[in-house]
Amino acid sequence: YIVGFTGYFSAKARSLYINSALRNGGDGALEWHIVPRENPASDFPSDFELVHISQPSPNSLKTLEDHPYIKRVTPQRQVFRVLKYVPTPEPAAPWNTTRGKQKWQSWQSSRPFRRTSLSLGSGFWHATGRHSSRRLLRAIPRHVAQILQADVLWQMGHTGSGVKVAVFDTGLSEKHPHFKNVKERTNWTNEKTLDDGLGHGTFVAGVIASMRECQGFAPDSELHIFRVFTNNQVSYTSWFLDAFNYAILKKIDVLNLSIGGPDFMDHPFVDKVWELTANKVIMVSAIGNDGPLYGTLNNPADQMDVIGVGGIDFEDNIARFSSRGMTTWELPGGYGRVKPDIVTYGSGVRGSGMKEGCRSLSGTSVASPVVAGAVTLLASTVLNRELVNPASMKQALIASARRLPGVNMFEITHSCFSSLLPPSLSPSYIDLTECPYMWPYCSQPIYYGGMPTIVNVTILNGMGVTGRIVDKPIWQPYLPQNGDHIDVAVSYSPVLWPWAGYLAVSISVAKKAASWEGIAQGHVMVTVASPAENDSEVGGEMTSTVKLPIKVKIVPTPPRSKRVLWDQYHNLRYPPGYFPRDNLRMKNDPLDWNGDHIHTNFRDMYQHLRSMGYFVEVLGAPITCFDASQYGTLLMVDSEEEYFPEEITKLRRDIDNGLSLIVFSDWYNTSVMRKVKFYDENTRQWWMPDTGGANVPALNDLISVWGMAFSDGLYEGDFSLAEHDMYYASGCSIARFPEDGIVIAKNLKDQGLEVLKQETAVVEGVPILGLYQTPSDGGGRIVLYGDSNCIDDSHRQKDCFWMLDALLQYTSYSMTPPSLSHSHSRVAPPTGTEHPLPQRLEGNHLYRYSKVLEAHLGDPKPRPLPACPHLSWAKPQPLNETAPSNLWKHQKLLSVDLDKVALPNVRAYRPQVRPLSPGESGAWDIPGGIMPGRYNQEVGQTIPVFAFLGAMVVLSFFVVQLTKTKSKPKRRKPRIKRPTYLQQQQQQTTTGKTPTV
Repeated sequence: YIVGFTGYFSAKARSLYINSALRNGGDGALEWHIVPRENPASDFPSDFELVHISQPSPNSLKTLEDHPYIKRVTPQRQVFRVLKYVPTPEPAAPWNTTRGKQKWQSWQSSRPFRRTSLSLGSGFWHATGRHSSRRLLRAIPRHVAQILQADVLWQMGHTGSGVKVAVFDTGLSEKHPHFKNVKERTNWTNEKTLDDGLGHGTFVAGVIASMRECQGFAPDSELHIFRVFTNNQVSYTSWFLDAFNYAILKKIDVLNLSIGGPDFMDHPFVDKVWELTANKVIMVSAIGNDGPLYGTLNNPADQMDVIGVGGIDFEDNIARFSSRGMTTWELPGGYGRVKPDIVTYGSGVRGSGMKEGCRSLSGTSVASPVVAGAVTLLASTVLNRELVNPASMKQALIASARRLPGVNMFEITHSCFSSLLPPSLSPSYIDLTECPYMWPYCSQPIYYGGMPTIVNVTILNGMGVTGRIVDKPIWQPYLPQNGDHIDVAVSYSPVLWPWAGYLAVSISVAKKAASWEGIAQGHVMVTVASPAENDSEVGGEMTSTVKLPIKVKIVPTPPRSKRVLWDQYHNLRYPPGYFPRDNLRMKNDPLDWNGDHIHTNFRDMYQHLRSMGYFVEVLGAPITCFDASQYGTLLMVDSEEEYFPEEITKLRRDIDNGLSLIVFSDWYNTSVMRKVKFYDENTRQWWMPDTGGANVPALNDLISVWGMAFSDGLYEGDFSLAEHDMYYASGCSIARFPEDGIVIAKNLKDQGLEVLKQETAVVEGVPILGLYQTPSDGGGRIVLYGDSNCIDDSHRQKDCFWMLDALLQYTSYSMTPPSLSHSHSRVAPPTGTEHPLPQRLEGNHLYRYSKVLEAHLGDPKPRPLPACPHLSWAKPQPLNETAPSNLWKHQKLLSVDLDKVALPNVRAYRPQVRPLSPGESGAWDIPGGIMPGRYNQEVGQTIPVFAFLGAMVVLSFFVVQLTKTKSKPKRRKPRIKRPTYLQQQQQQTTTGKTPTV
């Protein structure tokens, strides 16, 4: 276990505190010892200790946490770069031939999906969408540093000198010919070597600081190599914590971390990242390789204080592999933040080979050091290094990057220093009319009576590591632009730390605009204060005001039949608990971690419903907190949470009054749940699922009043329904249904039998779909379906959006689909008397993560029903003036137009294009399973994202400095050593004096 302390203590003091805590706990028979850590940080005070406890009890851990100097006790976690314990996923095409042959077993490994390497290897290439029967032509990429115009700064004498860069990876060979300024190599693993046995760390270091062949951005930067992964591609959280502490001690300026994972609740790791950035370490991290699915951001790149980097290819399209936003920390009650912060080239990038030469790799693991190298180079141009911090650097990158057209801000947010940068916002404005950049906000207009639209804005505070918002943000509507037609509520971070905070803006339509259609505008004014570091007065502050423009489209309130409410409140996901995937075939991706939101893994379904004219809103509160008379259908999909008794009562009353309900369930079988448990090698305990794909016992409690229930059967298979091909992926069946309802049944494989006994059997007449009209006058309708995978983007193979359309026609308009009511697959509704209904897994720990349950003697009991959220609307301060016409340009004052600035006379580089020769390297081959062109057709043609415009700001700064020093006596400046290839170029030019800048 990692025992975290409230401060830094010596090894002797840490041992005394732990001994005192366990001795006072009264468990004298407990066997424990402190695990020795032999690394460069062991000679210095530390804020954690690694303790091995034999057969720990909850009481022994609690006694540790009760000690006044102990902050937290968490399991030591193993970190995998390559997930060896799952098989390579099969190609998409031959699925039908492999479904019945896969063996099922308990996964005897550490918990999956910790922080993994985010490179894809030289065999990965992003399909361009312009594939034909002829062979693809390959653009021979020059060095990425030159593509991003780093040579402009090189010729000005800036090559990264004086900047300390840490590379946390697999190490580096001592005498690699590409590096000339490796200041220190340290090993934090249990292997006795400093060298790189994999080549990944060497490649990353080369992109940042290689001096020859595949040129890096900052060849003169000071490299600090941290070997935190073994040759078996394994690491531990404690290794990172020690290495992070050492990086703080060494006053590292820039830290590249090309790893990631979904566990944003790994508290020791996340807390240490905050501490790093608070100590002015600029952390650059890869956003993840789980695209094109939304809601797949990796930690720590999803943190506000970290520069999260996504990838594009050399055709300037968002790479298919690059993870997409939003962040999922805030779900279900709120809404995610915008990430990634920036994208750059991450496909087919050249970098240093393990021993010599160059190689090509792809992945956000590659894009991250591209930005880290650019950050290092840019930081070396700043004379006053005190101005460089994680917030000001992110502000400079955002201000100087170009936006990619045709993509939205959850794919890429943005593509230098003469003074301290004032606070800024990301995104810098809210325009619900601008598509596609403001997707999903722009995809649906707002109207009176709808759920408030929540936009989470990140405040970047380059003035100081800590700050605060002065008074309350001010809402100022523009009267000429109908700003008084909207209401705005603002919540915000009480403290901005480290370097950042949040501004949550809720937007709703005023009652007077219930039947109005048009555009409304206004802005929110926020004043940020930070302590003045050099202020002569004690307690002095620097203040700055930033403006957030808001523009929305309002339409009249749609009819009830067109309004669909998505239940987000009852969806749970990893982390913190083990919530398994809905499709048990996907053993390479066994955790449900994408948020189950209409803008993440249910994005395609949402887009389809919008195209059909439906208005979809999200319920982030209990069922007791919405007015059912406003909505036609409540949509419950893949619900893992329990229900308050008050919710069950209210839903029954709402359906009697005309609300309809559609439920997409998933598998739930306690025997299968025990089979797919994990063995955690760190704590030496079994990690049991807290629920199945859905919480079927809770759903049965919800719908039991109508004589309905799902079973614990587990089925899969292909079938045809209403002339549509369908696939049932690890779904359950309907166990009980009213006799006057419509039930559709199909022949499916018994997947539960396959999982438990590795036997194959086909079950005939499995009830999978039920439609029911409640008997009350004006009552609503209820639809049950046993599988959600056909509308889930995560592992969907055949969509059933056509069926969702038919079901909504039934629930909203009482139009029974003839293709279902007269289907030959219609059977008599099951009575459910032959088999008992599924029961909750005995000893499950769902109460630890539930918003509904709380621990209780015996079985967990429901908590008291929480109060419904009520927003405090800001008092408007109207402005009788015209709003800015273009919000984006209005906020781009820190940007410089490269075309309007005279550059030094530098030869323009262009990538050459030639055909592939026979037998040439397969580094550009398209692997199986990637659909050529599918994603590129969505984003279209784009322009370069990351032009090195910050160089122009630096050039202006030097001109100002030169003017100031004209009256001062000149002194000879030391000659700056230039990269090798520049010296060679200079020797080839005509002899003569070269003017200096």
